[in-house]
Amino acid sequence: MTTSNSNEFSTTIGPDAIIKGQLHFEKGLQLLGKVEGEIESAGHLVIGDGAKLTGDARAGTIRLDGQVKGNLTAENRVQLSASARLEGDLQTARLEVAEGAVLIGRCSIGVEGNGQVKPAAAAKTPAPATAAKPAADEDKSRPADPRRR
Repeated sequence: MTTSNSNEFSTTIGPDAIIKGQLHFEKGLQLLGKVEGEIESAGHLVIGDGAKLTGDARAGTIRLDGQVKGNLTAENRVQLSASARLEGDLQTARLEVAEGAVLIGRCSIGVEGNGQVKPAAAAKTPAPATAAKPAADEDKSRPADPRRR
């Protein structure tokens, strides 16, 4: 995927920028540089080709063209392009993955009735096997009836 036109975003962090800390935005954010920390936006987050995020990101929608070492959470959708590399967990309502994208982590996809991103259902563990119980109180003093098997 190509990087979106910068006019679509109220904030763009250029390719020569290196930021450490927490970033909070109300609208869209286009990251073309490097961030070590957390990013949070109610709007659209694009992590462009060549951009790197080391930390977690939360946004309405996230498009990953670059690299992330951390967790991504999107209320609406996450798009992983062919150049995307995510090393971390992903939680979103919808997921789009292009051929060639790399994801090393766990995915939770879907929403609950309240509109919140719902975590994936926990895997059910089978109940432990139990030994068969003998038949109810048979009289052990009588010899077994050969006709009963």
